[in-house]
Amino acid sequence: MYLTQEKKEEIFANHGSAKTKQDTGSAEAQIALFSFRINHLTEHMKSNKKDYGTQQGLLRLVGKRRKLLNYLFEKDITRYRAIIAELGLRK
Repeated sequence: MYLTQEKKEEIFANHGSAKTKQDTGSAEAQIALFSFRINHLTEHMKSNKKDYGTQQGLLRLVGKRRKLLNYLFEKDITRYRAIIAELGLRK
């Protein structure tokens, strides 16, 4: 499997809040996890163009990430700008 427990813990440790190591609920941690999964599925779709189930899942993940980014933009613009710069995303 491409996403092991160790990789998840690493993502949450890098992008979660500094208070706890397992901050899975923060918007930044969820956005980072979604971005990792989106990148993986994008690579899969490059070689499997007719995999429509994966395509639908990819679009759902992109929508979820967009909703979280919109929430973060409205809630705290500095956290939004930090996560955008850290992950290399663009609007």
